[in-house]
Amino acid sequence: MDKETQTLIMFGIIVLITLGITIWAARRNRTTTEFYAAGRKISGVQNGIAVAGDYMSAASFLGIAGLIAFNGYDGFMYSVGWLVAYLTVLLIIAEPLRNTGKFTMADVLAFRLRQSSVRTVAAISTLIVTLVYMLAQMIGAGSLIHLLIPQIDLNIAIIVVGALMVVYVIFGGMLATTWVQIVKAVLLMAGAILLSILVLAHYGFSLTAFFDDIFKLTGKYCETGTLAAGATVCPDGSAPIVKHYTQPGILYHGVFGPLDLISLGLALILGTAGLPHILMRFYTVPTARAARTSVVWATILIGAFYIMTTFLGFGAATLVGKTAIGPNNNLSAPLLANAVGGTIFLAFIAAVAFATILAVVAGLTIAGASAFAHDIWLNVVKKGKEDEREQVLVAKITAGVIGILAIILGVLLSNQNVAFLVGLAFAVAASANVPSIILSLFWKRFNTAGMISSMLVGLISSVVLIIFSPSIMGIDPPGTASTAAHLIQAKAIFPLTNPGIVSIPLSLIVAIIVPLLTREKASEETFSETNVRANLGIGAEGVEVTPGD
Repeated sequence: MDKETQTLIMFGIIVLITLGITIWAARRNRTTTEFYAAGRKISGVQNGIAVAGDYMSAASFLGIAGLIAFNGYDGFMYSVGWLVAYLTVLLIIAEPLRNTGKFTMADVLAFRLRQSSVRTVAAISTLIVTLVYMLAQMIGAGSLIHLLIPQIDLNIAIIVVGALMVVYVIFGGMLATTWVQIVKAVLLMAGAILLSILVLAHYGFSLTAFFDDIFKLTGKYCETGTLAAGATVCPDGSAPIVKHYTQPGILYHGVFGPLDLISLGLALILGTAGLPHILMRFYTVPTARAARTSVVWATILIGAFYIMTTFLGFGAATLVGKTAIGPNNNLSAPLLANAVGGTIFLAFIAAVAFATILAVVAGLTIAGASAFAHDIWLNVVKKGKEDEREQVLVAKITAGVIGILAIILGVLLSNQNVAFLVGLAFAVAASANVPSIILSLFWKRFNTAGMISSMLVGLISSVVLIIFSPSIMGIDPPGTASTAAHLIQAKAIFPLTNPGIVSIPLSLIVAIIVPLLTREKASEETFSETNVRANLGIGAEGVEVTPGD
């Protein structure tokens, strides 16, 4: 049996399992609470595994392994940043969010601020963050399928993933999405553990031998700009320098290296608390205690996984090599699986990665769909006059539209590293959402004008700076038009690859200054109620307060 057949069988098994879950869940989606929040019947442990499944995306499995394989220890910034981020969620966000919201992030903001304007801006922010994050998943899926089954075009693979995710959301809602994420998380952890064991077995389970081999690795890098695949000269005309993988300054290089590193760290650590599909997960549990439990379990699983990225990334660098991996470093982990376990193991790891992507894009899609249907359609267009069947229908239509947009953008940006793209999504989420969420929960003076100003400034500044940064703008070597790494072929205007160090403080400053210059009596009067509800859960949606909660 050849590699393509084995892979198709593995993919087919994954798709059948997930479709079976969707069919089962479809019979239980009659109300908005069931569609958006799985009826609030998911336990803390189940939700914790699902959150880990949501979080360990294509960026974690494919992108980080590729960054470590190609850029050495600098690639660990993504692992460390995403792990530490959950402390912010655990200590500040999870419980108050569960107590003050109903289905979406905008529920928290609108609880004490003006409904229509707040919900509109929050929904727009949710949709933009969702789309940017989703791009990474679509590109990862396309690259994976195209590698294993070359007969399937990259763009066709992206379309297939987009179609499947829409099916999961439209028919299965949050219940199907949750259980797909649970299945995927278990498979991903099993695959990562087995892959790590096989890598260590190659070195006789000697960490010393493993890291000695890593130290021998070197790569060519530029002090300013990035050395394009196959290029022999840096963007500024200078000759590339050689560095060991154990030396710092490989990925974050040149004059702006430290600033770029800090900017990325801010985006990763703060961005998690503003990701709509992660925040939405806390509405699926029955109590605030269950929300805290789910974050603890998610942190344990995510921490264990990110430790194993050491073996995935460096294992690919030592046992496969950058030359064999080629310019698309998203394929480092699957090619490592082939090197240590043969084609059957490659097919299994590829199927796990495929399940990873399907689960995450489904979670993203339902977050975006709920933002439009619940926040804009129900609370702005319909003025709160709820028709549950109509609202669910609007959510399903929105899911289809989001899927189409994600497919189109995924095709346009198909050459980007998936972890890198997710880093940009985190920057947008941290800039647009986090200051407003935290200040709404903890600052009495915070008002509608401050929230709208902060969210718009954070959203616009982060997106504009991304467009003007080396992430999107850059001049690729002649003859690489079909595989160009930059969407806009021009010299970058903004020098940093991640805008977090500028856009996050800017959004926070605006969120503080505007309320100090304006007064909103209603917002201040409802702060005490918000504070009590956020901390005690009294009056929270679907919660009966019991001793210890």
